[in-house]
Amino acid sequence: MAGPRFLSFGGRTPRVDPTAFVAPGAQLIGDVEIGAQASIWYNCVLRGDVNRIRIGARTNIQDGSVIHVDSPKPGAEQGHPTIIGSDVLIGHLAMVHGCILHDRAFVGLGSIVMDGCEIESGAMLAAGAMLTPGKRIASGQLWAGRPAKYVRDLTEEELAAQRAGVAHYVALARAHAEALRSA
Repeated sequence: MAGPRFLSFGGRTPRVDPTAFVAPGAQLIGDVEIGAQASIWYNCVLRGDVNRIRIGARTNIQDGSVIHVDSPKPGAEQGHPTIIGSDVLIGHLAMVHGCILHDRAFVGLGSIVMDGCEIESGAMLAAGAMLTPGKRIASGQLWAGRPAKYVRDLTEEELAAQRAGVAHYVALARAHAEALRSA
């Protein structure tokens, strides 16, 4: 099985903490930085070609997800980098583009987060939802739908499940890394 692919672009090379797990088939391009114990799963694409991508500690980006950025342009001279904090869960096949996900944010599987959006700490975008440009999900809120709208506040049990999910993926990434070393 081929390992992950790291491609320099525009003089920038992906940087990955030695404790992070990047699965075979993942593609990291350009200005991408991955934090400690983060996990980038099979067949993800992180393309920091025209702006930067930052992934915090213990964050996991699950299989098939695409993380990209928005170019600088008139009216948005800095463009929109993608900044993902620590302890963030991003479900399978998510598309995260030019946005900010604060520590402990949650993006459900198959969801889309568009340019200029923010998902605050402890907030959740439900599976299959589409957060349209410039929207902000406040801490502790659940948004769902296409386009996504506020549904309700999250329960303590749901917030605890998110924390448990982070620990689960850190351990699972270690197990996958060990299995790949043994293969």
